[in-house]
Amino acid sequence: MSAKNTCPICGGNKVKGTTTFTVDLGFGVVVVRNVPALVCDQCGTGRIADEIADEIAERLEMTVNDARKRHRQVEATAYMPA
Repeated sequence: MSAKNTCPICGGNKVKGTTTFTVDLGFGVVVVRNVPALVCDQCGTGRIADEIADEIAERLEMTVNDARKRHRQVEATAYMPA
């Protein structure tokens, strides 16, 4: 198993899955569920996959900016690919 596919927390194997992305905007919180990620098959730690990070980051930025404009205390949504 390569270091790229090894979990930095427990040493388990990272596999494709989903994770939850959160941002604290100061006045509120944005929670985006079901974001494509590499997830440890042992401890469940997830992070956005490097090879798709640009596409995902763009969608997440749009979601966060939209929530910022609405100025809600809590914004929860599911990740929606373009």
